[in-house]
Amino acid sequence: MTADKALDFSFSTLTPDLILDLIESVGIFPSSGLIPLNSYENRVYQFVADDTKRYVVKFYRPQRWTKAQILEEHEFAKQLMDDEIPVVAPLILNGTSLHEASGYLFTIYPSVGGRCFENDNLDHLEWMGRFIGRIHLIGQKQSFQHRPSMQLADYLDGASEQLLASELLPMSLETPFITILEQLCAATKTFYQTDGIKQFRLHGDCHAGNILWRDGPNFVDLDDARNGPAIQDIWMMLSGDREQQLMQLDTMIDGYEEFCSFNPAELKLIEPLRAMRMVHYMGWIAKRWCDPAFPRSFSWFAEGKYWEQQILAFKEQLSQLHEEPLRLMSGL
Repeated sequence: MTADKALDFSFSTLTPDLILDLIESVGIFPSSGLIPLNSYENRVYQFVADDTKRYVVKFYRPQRWTKAQILEEHEFAKQLMDDEIPVVAPLILNGTSLHEASGYLFTIYPSVGGRCFENDNLDHLEWMGRFIGRIHLIGQKQSFQHRPSMQLADYLDGASEQLLASELLPMSLETPFITILEQLCAATKTFYQTDGIKQFRLHGDCHAGNILWRDGPNFVDLDDARNGPAIQDIWMMLSGDREQQLMQLDTMIDGYEEFCSFNPAELKLIEPLRAMRMVHYMGWIAKRWCDPAFPRSFSWFAEGKYWEQQILAFKEQLSQLHEEPLRLMSGL
């Protein structure tokens, strides 16, 4: 990814009139207004066109991904769709899935409806395991050449720098926050050992919010697709206490193994990956704070109470890193 320190994160030039003009430039003509969807990293809108179909247009955050990296994501989605895996892939319009105009890269998708995925439903989890296994079966055929792999430097070091530079960190909490942040990062680096673990193309952000359920799952938003270990697309489906997670994990892996073999050594990566996500999420908000959408949507990030809660959450996660990893009940 390229540095974006000097960017205007406001998308201020992306006016409704410009959005409509850009959509029409690729041969689709909206007949309704634009409905903003829940996306902060990019700008995403749903609309109805004159063919009565619903579409979604996605404008990529400038300089986050290169064209080559975006096109790799699109090609991966197409390969999955061609294999009849329910992934929402971009439309090919005028011979391409990625369009550029007025300083923006954008893509048009078909709009897919559905309800939120219930990650406490074991039948649904087994179904999810099968589809993730099928996604990984395709993902293993090649690696991303332009998109990055999951790296500690990106998820921990870069995020930590953003947090320590943030003016929102209360002075009264600097010492305890920095102390636990450093301890959590050091422990995560110790436990995130991937020697001997295969890494390949993943969804990358496979959580309940990116699954729409309608007679089965529909996978959306491959924006964070990258190379990584298989468990990255599995662990975020787990919820509840340890016993519940063990049952959920066993159910998913049973479905997964119908299509793709799973290396149980990856189970030791679950808690390090959780720690990486916690730190990265905070760093992401700090990094994007100059985008006006972030103070509006994450106002609690500027409150001392939130940072106090994160100190406690980091302490709990540090303790969790030293616990025995989850193990499959099936004895795989």
